[in-house]
Amino acid sequence: MTPARMFEVRGRVVSASHMLDDGVVSIAGDRIVAVQPFVEWRAAQMDSPEPAFEGTVLPGLVDIHNHGGFGHRFDTVDAGEARAAAEFHHSRGSTTVLASVVTGAAADMVAQTAVLRELADEGLIGGIHAEGPFLAVARCGAQDPRFLCDPDPQLTEQLIAAAGGHLRVMTIAPELPGYAKVAQLLSEHGVIVALGHTDSDFGAFREALRPNGFGDLVTHLANGMPTLHHRSAGPVAAALAAAAAGDAVVELIGDAVHVDSGFAALVFAAAPRRVALITDAMQAAGMPDGEYRLGPQSVRVVEGIARVPSGSIAGGTSTLLRCVSWAVTECGVPLRDAVCAASAVPAAAVGLTEVGDLRTRQFADLVIADDNLHLRRVLRRGQWLS
Repeated sequence: MTPARMFEVRGRVVSASHMLDDGVVSIAGDRIVAVQPFVEWRAAQMDSPEPAFEGTVLPGLVDIHNHGGFGHRFDTVDAGEARAAAEFHHSRGSTTVLASVVTGAAADMVAQTAVLRELADEGLIGGIHAEGPFLAVARCGAQDPRFLCDPDPQLTEQLIAAAGGHLRVMTIAPELPGYAKVAQLLSEHGVIVALGHTDSDFGAFREALRPNGFGDLVTHLANGMPTLHHRSAGPVAAALAAAAAGDAVVELIGDAVHVDSGFAALVFAAAPRRVALITDAMQAAGMPDGEYRLGPQSVRVVEGIARVPSGSIAGGTSTLLRCVSWAVTECGVPLRDAVCAASAVPAAAVGLTEVGDLRTRQFADLVIADDNLHLRRVLRRGQWLS
């Protein structure tokens, strides 16, 4: 048996487990075998060539809410198109991506999920996220209202079966009739229940989250739900209270479009290490302005902002590394906290145990950036992508 190729990456290491001004990540095959200060590595490897200092070394980023990019979609029955969407985000530093399908005809959602199962079986995506169709019409956003419906156990079972064990998250509005039965069904199958696209009030939303309810995750906080108000706190306040108590993780779209920097600063301050930065990226991510699609609906992108004909924002056009940079430079979030929000926190939130950090036995997924968090190189499963 051929021994696994071994090599080192040296730089400023920033991750949940390590903060090193000059560190070395040692890799064998597709796994990390050690992370240590350079001086310790040097002392133990006196006869080895000294690795060059490459920049800021981050864990491969983990995007748990992503609909596509570079002209390609995850809501498709074309495996090649879905593959291309995943590979685009890998090349931009999101080495683990959950492929998100949006509300559509039930048969279409099941067929799309079955195609994504193939990519998950290969390890190309980290799993599948179903955003809908059990969402509130009043807060549908870019979800096509024609296909929204109350929680249906039969359709839920079809999606679970089509995913073949890879359905990791499903977004549901907790106020809808039948929510509790479907949420319990999902939980019994190991699927994370995410609350979102909801018109719920504070009390009902908080009750639907742990420890009393099934909800573990909040889908794109503040988007697709009533606005936070001091006399009507609503689901935004309920989500922050649950996250601060350690009962939930809140997603935050960090593209400077869906929420502003002041709100993001509040969220990070209120719920440290319980925030998952996401892109909510769609087909237009990495592409110029123009006409695109999200599920059954047409989308127009102008100055990087995607909207459906109703005017609702239709997902993001950013990459996750850019979201990290925005959190640090515009929102005042400490670098390590922003990095963890795009790696360790989302990985743990959806049960991915082999990614999201730089430590022994994790997959060798690394992002190398410069001091301004501009991308230099990406390593995925021990192979350089760029």
